[in-house]
Amino acid sequence: MNRLQKKRINQIQRKNRIRAKLHGTIERPRMSVTISNQHISVQLIDDDGHNTLASATTVGHGAKLTGSKTDKAAQIGKEIAAKAKKKKIKAVVLDRNGRLYHGRVKALAEAARQEGLTF
Repeated sequence: MNRLQKKRINQIQRKNRIRAKLHGTIERPRMSVTISNQHISVQLIDDDGHNTLASATTVGHGAKLTGSKTDKAAQIGKEIAAKAKKKKIKAVVLDRNGRLYHGRVKALAEAARQEGLTF
């Protein structure tokens, strides 16, 4: 097993460990953060009803989002908070998907908190 395979296996194990403890409801949905090398996506998920309540992504925004990837993550955090307000969602559960809480994940979460979303 090479280094990258081991890294991916460790991330999947962290993801499963986190997901075993998190559960989203209609009042407090799960905010799932997915990060690739170039893009970031966020979904508000109701695990009871198996529904996606709102989503935001950098894919397809083109020149609207500016700055570094961390800046774009913060802009997506503000966007998802605004969509949550429209749906009258005030509190969420953060699902980091096996990622550490720093960098882009932290920027997204803090921007969402500044817009009024509570974790």
